[in-house]
Amino acid sequence: MKKVLILVVMSLFTIGTFAQTQWQVDPNHSSLNFSIKHSGISLVNGKFLDYTGSLTTNGEALRDAQFNFNVQVASINTNVDARDKHLRSADFFEVETYPTMTFKSTKILATGKPEHFLLYGELTIKGVTKPVIFDVYYGGTAKSDQGEKLGLKAKTTINRFDYNINFDPTAAGIGKDVDIVVHLQFAKQ
Repeated sequence: MKKVLILVVMSLFTIGTFAQTQWQVDPNHSSLNFSIKHSGISLVNGKFLDYTGSLTTNGEALRDAQFNFNVQVASINTNVDARDKHLRSADFFEVETYPTMTFKSTKILATGKPEHFLLYGELTIKGVTKPVIFDVYYGGTAKSDQGEKLGLKAKTTINRFDYNINFDPTAAGIGKDVDIVVHLQFAKQ
């Protein structure tokens, strides 16, 4: 009986492993964007250009999906060289000490709305890890001669002070809330 139980457990583990699908982010069809208030009257937009990301799905859509992202903070781009240099400094991201930011999902939940999910995870910036929740719109999958792709859009808002980005502590010139909008296309591996 014990041998049968071991075989059943091993079979279930093997089936579960084969049912998983691995995806890698396609940076040519993706973007990691942010915006923040400036002087209380306008927004500054930016993005990160150098990142890697993986997605593991198990079954249909994003049910039980797992996300992992690594972003090279020095790749920040706001289209103003002097501002980008300042953002890399100790006043903001301190890229010499903290070269990467990461995101690792903890769970994903369907909302009851078609193709809409809530993605829970841990975001680490400047060595500080905080829970975040992304609103995710699942665009679906498409097959072509270049393979199978999966698309989605995710957005959230974080407080920069939570991650020790404390320049302008009154937030009079640079807002405290950072809106993040991520457009992602993944390639099936």
